[in-house]
Amino acid sequence: MNDDGDGDVPGPAPIAATYDRIAEHFASTREYPWPEVAAFLGRDAADRLDDDALHALDGSAIPALDAAAETDERTDRAALGLDLGCGNGRHAEVLADVTGRVVGIDVSAGLLATASERALDRGFADSLALLRGDAGSVPLADDRVDVAVYVATLHHLRSRDRRIASLSELARVLAPGGRALVGVWSTAHDRFEADAGFDTTVAWTLPGGESVPRYYHIYDPPEFAADLDASDLRTVERTVSSGNCYAVVEADAGTDAA
Repeated sequence: MNDDGDGDVPGPAPIAATYDRIAEHFASTREYPWPEVAAFLGRDAADRLDDDALHALDGSAIPALDAAAETDERTDRAALGLDLGCGNGRHAEVLADVTGRVVGIDVSAGLLATASERALDRGFADSLALLRGDAGSVPLADDRVDVAVYVATLHHLRSRDRRIASLSELARVLAPGGRALVGVWSTAHDRFEADAGFDTTVAWTLPGGESVPRYYHIYDPPEFAADLDASDLRTVERTVSSGNCYAVVEADAGTDAA
């Protein structure tokens, strides 16, 4: 998750405070990695994705892992994964299986605590470093990440400029040949009736009935493509799956980010 308190957009509390409030209950409902993430990382997800999504995503991280392996041989540097907006660490766990080392970044201290607990319980704590940070200003050096997952987080930033800047931050930290999967909520989902992207709040209901509003920007698919194009990323593949927009991306070799 990211913190985003842009004053020009009315709405709920900054996302850090929101997810700190709901962290424990939220994490308890997030057990398994999304099938799109599993497919991107080369794990079997054929029974959970349609043909178009599977074609776009299946094994898309493998070229980046191969490039990292070649670099490892020359520099003795192990591949590095990044889970940007890591939440309870469910995607960091599967990333650790394919990269060996993972950085999980989230602005919510509460969610990071649940990720730490999960890593200890599941036996991947030695492979995981957790950092409290904002996806709009990623606390990593340039050209460092081989494979990244950035899902269900970008849509929490409250202005288009911030969202594009965050995508360019992802480009900055990707190593040459590195790849990332970006995923956002979309108007393609049948829960939404709008055709164009819009700002909204989606409530999280805690045990006992308390309703906690969360800010979202719901992307329409062409808008998602436009924001990717406006950033320092190059789109390799785009698809819509389970009503969400996804893109496999690389740092654009024509920018300073790579």
